[in-house]
Amino acid sequence: MSWEDFYRRRDALDAAERLASRDPEGPLPFAQVPHATEVFTGPAELLLALHYRWTMKLTGRLGMAVADAESDPSIDRVDAVRTAWLATAREFPVLRRLLDAHADDFDGALRPALAGEHRMLALASGLAEHGEDPEEITRIGQALLALIRTTPDHEPAPEPERRRNPIEQFLRKLVASV
Repeated sequence: MSWEDFYRRRDALDAAERLASRDPEGPLPFAQVPHATEVFTGPAELLLALHYRWTMKLTGRLGMAVADAESDPSIDRVDAVRTAWLATAREFPVLRRLLDAHADDFDGALRPALAGEHRMLALASGLAEHGEDPEEITRIGQALLALIRTTPDHEPAPEPERRRNPIEQFLRKLVASV
């Protein structure tokens, strides 16, 4: 990929987000994106590129959150992952809503990428380990993300003794029951 290709691809992604900001749950604006047909093979590839953009933004935040949790034992890893995901979703709301709205479009082209995101969340939170079954890691990540999305968006107060995140407690019970 040349620099010119890189910049056209970046500009097309920016345009897709800008166009989608009017109605993120509406149709994917592939036809309206300048140079989209030159840069992407179709709307599914545009959607995958948008998810890749989201993943890069989320990965950076998760890396910082996990590093902070590893260096400070008072920081709960599950809570750090939750905070990182919510902060990324708050900073890029159109991108997140666009991905959510089109998760099942184009014959499920986004499903493998979403499964990868779920695994990344499960592993970063410490609720799963690399040697476990990938399908199980994906299920743990899905459950964690569902809890992140439904938990009120506020920082929990630290407990006087070892902090135990309610999401972590629930997931541990959920995994044990399977």
